[in-house]
Amino acid sequence: MSSPRVLLADDNRDFLHHVVEMLESNYQVIGTVVDGGSVCAEVSRLRPDLMVLDISMGQHSGIEIARQVRQQGYAGQIVFLSIHEDPDFIGAAIGAGGRGYVFKSRMNADLGLALRSVLSSQIFISPQGHRP
Repeated sequence: MSSPRVLLADDNRDFLHHVVEMLESNYQVIGTVVDGGSVCAEVSRLRPDLMVLDISMGQHSGIEIARQVRQQGYAGQIVFLSIHEDPDFIGAAIGAGGRGYVFKSRMNADLGLALRSVLSSQIFISPQGHRP
């Protein structure tokens, strides 16, 4: 069985590099995107099993990007990775088609669990008010 194919999107290159290092032993990272405007084209081109998407990508909203890829027929899983811990952001992300929401402050503890959860058709949201 092959590893799930993952597309990562975040406007911080150093952060993306860290996420790649975290995931590469269990997932096939097929691409990274630093420009929110390029995400939809990369999803269409690469057809990942899941994507990890930042909420704030410069001038682009990850929530709006998620809506766009869903409208284009993307059926894979979307996990948001964000500094925003506000319930309004979480609700908007899930409403846009996300199945997971990981706080960047909890990324090391929660990202792997979130990916496994959404690949098992479960929703994952980082617990609030707890620091690892």
